[in-house]
Amino acid sequence: ADSRVSPYSLNDLKNTTDDALGNYLRGLNFKQDNTKLDVRLALGYTAVIISAVTFAADYKFGWEVTKTGTAWAVAVYTLLNGALTLWLWFVEKGLIFEGAKDGKKISISTKTNKHDPTYYLDVTTTKPGFPESTLHLKTPFTTWFTADGYFVAKPFQQWLASSIEVIGDADVKN
Repeated sequence: ADSRVSPYSLNDLKNTTDDALGNYLRGLNFKQDNTKLDVRLALGYTAVIISAVTFAADYKFGWEVTKTGTAWAVAVYTLLNGALTLWLWFVEKGLIFEGAKDGKKISISTKTNKHDPTYYLDVTTTKPGFPESTLHLKTPFTTWFTADGYFVAKPFQQWLASSIEVIGDADVKN
């Protein structure tokens, strides 16, 4: 553990753990599927590009010339940001990793609750010839963070490997 986070910041604890989870799975040769991330980025960047083009047109030509175009741009921008919000709430739902290894697919969403230092995972796995299964796991951040805020990878990896069969199959050491 080489960087420290505040042990009192649930956001820092969750983000550090989420980052470690993705790195761990990629280290086990899970191939990450970035399709949902690509959609999020496309929606966000398209909205930013519309804003930039609208600004540039207004700057160059003035308000009177661009006000109709600006109205349309604001409407499209609003729709794109609405779509992005709905995408985050109803499609991604806290998704931090989606990938596959040896035909086995895994999708992991995480969350924390206010004033509760517990890491919640929803893990959906699909293996060829078997129905999709979902696990709901939780454990306190103190399982893999020291009291002064250092992340310790080994207990985190052991917890994942012993709790999630697809990960345990990929990491026989843990």
